[in-house]
Formats: sequence, C-alpha cells, structure tokens
Amino acid sequence: MVLMKRNITFYRSVFYKLILGSMFVLITQFGYSQNQPNEFWQQVRFGGGIGLSFSNDFFSATLAPSALYEFNPSFGLGVGLNGTYNSLKNRYTSTILGASVLALWNVIPEVQLSAEFEELNVHRNFEDNLAIEDENYWYPGLFLGAGFRSNHVTFGIRYDVLYDEEQSIYANAWVPFVRVYF
Repeated sequence: MVLMKRNITFYRSVFYKLILGSMFVLITQFGYSQNQPNEFWQQVRFGGGIGLSFSNDFFSATLAPSALYEFNPSFGLGVGLNGTYNSLKNRYTSTILGASVLALWNVIPEVQLSAEFEELNVHRNFEDNLAIEDENYWYPGLFLGAGFRSNHVTFGIRYDVLYDEEQSIYANAWVPFVRVYF
C-alpha cells in the first residue's frame, strides 16, 4: 500500500511538472509572438471529444475539450480536460474529472504517434453501501498510441502502460480513439 501511494505521488508530481512545463512553453511562445500577434494563434488547434451512451438502465456522458500547439507540421504539444458522468440505475453513479498533457508526432502526414499522461479523480457512489463502499481516488494513466490521420481526424489505438485492472476506468489497457483538431 505504501509503495502504491509513492507511485501515485510520483506520477502526480510528474503530471504537475508536465502541466507547468506545457504552460511555460505556451506562455513563452505567446510572449515571443506578441510582435506578430496572429502567429501564435495560427499554430493553436482546438478539439477534443464528446461521448453519450444510454439504455433503459445506463447513462454516460463525457466532455473532453483540448488545445494543441503545433510547433511544426510534425510535432504538437497540448493540454486537455476531461469530465464524465455515469449512472447505472439502482447500482451506482460516478463522476470522473481530470486533466491531461498530450504530445503528437506525425511521422508522415498519415501516421501519428502519441503520448498522453492523464490524471483523473474518480468518485463512485454505490446505492447499497452495505455491500460496496463508496470510492474516491486519483488514477494516473500514461498512454502510448498510434493512429491513421486524415486532415483533422485521427483514428487509432492507445495503450495505458500504467493500467491497473482494479482502479482504471477503462475495461482494459488497449483503448481505441478518435481525435479531432481544427
């Protein structure tokens, strides 16, 4: 348990450093481009993802906006937010909030490699507290991915190298994705 807490503390520290480093790079770029005001914003791409899933008993909604600064046509660095709400009738509700840092490398225009670190706060409330105790914990994820890119859209798969079957919000370490940036 102590080792797990140390690992989480380490990943959280790395996450904060990546966020601060990304903000420093973006602020530095923004400050440098003040002489040419449109230059910075011409390199920024906005995008992200949305999700909605429901049935008679289940509901899930996700909103995940992000921004990416393209240093050149091959490399970009960005940050994102993630918010998800799930409910399963008479069983549980969960709220998941977090942030991520993303690096994209276009090996060739059609092939995109990615690395993404996300830190999520998972809060689960179970209806029957006698059987299962409510949970509130932080979960780090480090994804390495590859995808096919066509204009603004990339389809691919990513792998969570920190995957923990007990804690992860994903069914397994392999997660397909669709990434859109304009």
